[in-house]
Amino acid sequence: MQPSPTQQNPRIEYERRLEDRSGKVQAFVRQSDRFSSLRGLVFIAGIAVLLASTVWGALSLKWIAAPILAFVLLIILHARCLRRLKRARQAETYYQTSLDRLNHQWIDVRPAGDEYYDPQHMYAGDLDLLGRGSLFQLICSARTKLGEETLARWLLTPASAKEIRARQQSVEELRNELDFRETLELLEAEKQSDIEQTHLSDWVRQPLIQIPAGLKWASMVTGVFAALAVISWLMSYSGIAPICVAIIIQVCLLFCIGSRIRELLNQTDEVRDGLSVLSDVLSLIEQRKFHSPHLTAIITALQTDGVPPSRSIAQLRRNIQGLNNCFRNQFSAPLTILLGIPFHYMFAIERWLQRVGPHCPEWLAAVGEFEALCSLAGYAYEHPEDPFPEIADPAEGPRFEGTELGHPLIPLDQVVRNDVTLNSEHRLLMISGSNMSGKSTLMRTVGTNFVLALAGAPVRATRLTVTPMQAGTAMRVQDSLQQGASLFYQSVARLSAVVHLADAPEPVLFLLDEILQGTNSHDRRIGAQSVIETLIERGGIGIVTTHDLALTEITSLFGSQAKNVHFEDQLIDGKMTFDYRMRPGIVEHSNALELMKMMGIELKALDPEQNPESADLKQ
Repeated sequence: MQPSPTQQNPRIEYERRLEDRSGKVQAFVRQSDRFSSLRGLVFIAGIAVLLASTVWGALSLKWIAAPILAFVLLIILHARCLRRLKRARQAETYYQTSLDRLNHQWIDVRPAGDEYYDPQHMYAGDLDLLGRGSLFQLICSARTKLGEETLARWLLTPASAKEIRARQQSVEELRNELDFRETLELLEAEKQSDIEQTHLSDWVRQPLIQIPAGLKWASMVTGVFAALAVISWLMSYSGIAPICVAIIIQVCLLFCIGSRIRELLNQTDEVRDGLSVLSDVLSLIEQRKFHSPHLTAIITALQTDGVPPSRSIAQLRRNIQGLNNCFRNQFSAPLTILLGIPFHYMFAIERWLQRVGPHCPEWLAAVGEFEALCSLAGYAYEHPEDPFPEIADPAEGPRFEGTELGHPLIPLDQVVRNDVTLNSEHRLLMISGSNMSGKSTLMRTVGTNFVLALAGAPVRATRLTVTPMQAGTAMRVQDSLQQGASLFYQSVARLSAVVHLADAPEPVLFLLDEILQGTNSHDRRIGAQSVIETLIERGGIGIVTTHDLALTEITSLFGSQAKNVHFEDQLIDGKMTFDYRMRPGIVEHSNALELMKMMGIELKALDPEQNPESADLKQ
C-alpha cells in the first residue's frame, strides 16, 4: 500500500497550523487582558455607586445591582475566554511537539514506555522498542494509559495477516484526519485526567449492590408517605410528627445498607473522572463517519441495545452525581434522604451495572485501539515517503524482502539504505565486517521494520514484503554479576531461547549479533553452526554477524540458501570512514588494530614462543 497521492506536506501543514494556533493564543491573551481591565473598571464603578448611595445619598441603593450584574457577566465571559486560551495553548503545544518530532527532537517529549518493558522479551531490548529514544517514544501520541498499553502491545506482539491489513486500512483513513487527531488529543489533555482501566474494569465486574427487595419497596412507600406528609404540613393539614416518622424510617433503611453506600461512594470517586474522559472520547468517536470496515465495525460493536456508549455513560454519571449530592450536599441532603431518593439512584446504578457494565471493557479496548491507531496514523502522516508493507500469505513460507531499507530512528537525511532478501530460497545472511561499519545497525533496521510492518504501520523502505512470524534476537548480551552469569553463559541462554522459539509451528526471524562471543574460535564455530543449522532446519530465516571469519565458512553448508555479505571501512589521511553499504562476499581486512592506534594504544608484535596458548590455537 503506497502513500496517498493527496498526502499533505507535514512540515508545511504543521507550520501553518502552529502559526494559526499561536495567533489565536495571542488574540485570546489580548481578550483576557481586556476582560481583566473591564472587571477592574466595573468593580471601581460598583464602589462608586455604593458610596454614592450610602454615603452621599445621591443614588438609590438599587443602582448597585447594575455593576454587580455586569461584574458577574464579565466573570462568565472571562472564564469562557480563559478556557479557549487554554485550549489554544494546548493546540499550539501539540503542533510544536509535532514539528519537534519532524526535526528529530522528540526524545523526552513523549512517554518512553519503560513500564511496558519486559527484559525477557525476545527482541524488545535489542531493537530499542521501549524506553528513552525508542520506537515507542517516536510513534506514541496517546494521552491515556489505554492507548499507550495498546500501542506497546502491538509493538511487542506480531499480529496476524488479517489484523495487519485491517490496521493498515484504518491508519490510511486516519492519516490525513489532522482535525480529528488534534481534537482527540486536546480533549484528553483538557480533562487533565486519565482513564483508569483497572479501576473501571474492576468496578463494573464487582458483585451487584443487591439491595433486598423489601428495602426497595419500603423506601418507595416511605418516600411517597414523606412527600404527602410534607405537602400536608405545608398546607397546615397536619403537624410535623408524620415527617419525623418518615425521617426515622428512611434513616433506619439507609442504616441497613450503610456500609454498602460508603463503599459505593468511595468507588465512584475513583472512577468518576475516568468516566468523564471515556464518555467524551467515545462521543467524539461516535460522531465520525468512517469508511474502513475495521473502524466501522468498532463503532457498531460499541452500542448497547442500539444506544451509543457515550449516552449510557452520561446516564451513569448523572446517577453517580445524584447519589453524591444526596449525602454530600448539605442543602439538599435532608430532603433527598427524607424522600428516599438515595435508593432511587442506587437502584439506577445497579440496573446500569447489570445491563451495561459488562460492555465497559469493550469500550476501554476501543478507546485504546483508536488511540493506538491515531498514533500510527500520525507516524504515517509525518513520513509520507514510507509505504505500507505488503503482507504475504504465511502459506507461501517465511519472507522478508526489503528494498532500500533504512532505520526509522535515524534522521531521514542521515540514514543509509540497503536491500535485504530473506525467504525460503535465501534463508541466511552471514555478515562480516570491521568494527562500527554498520553490521548491528543493519540487523536493527531489519528488526525494527519487521516490528513496524506487523504492527500495521508504514516502514522505512521503498518496498517491503513480509510474512507474519515470530522473531528472536541475541544482540545486547551482557554478563551479570548479581546473577553470577558470565558473558558466554548469557549468550548461550539467549541463543537457547531463540532456538526454542523455532519449536512452534510459526517460522522464526532470527537476528544474531556476534554469535557466541566469549569463547574460543573452535568451540564458537561448532556451536554457531549447530544453532544456525537447527534454526534453518525448522524453517527459520535470519541474519548472523561475526568478526570471526572462520564462521563465514558455515554458509557453504547451505548452498544457495546462505550468502556471505560484508561491511567495510576506509582509512583516508589517517581518518577512518564508513559508507555503511552492504557488499557481497567476505570482508578482507579488519580495523581493530588501526582503531587501537588511533586511540593512542601502542601495539607490539606477538612472539609465538612467549604465547604458547596462541600458538596452540593456530595449530
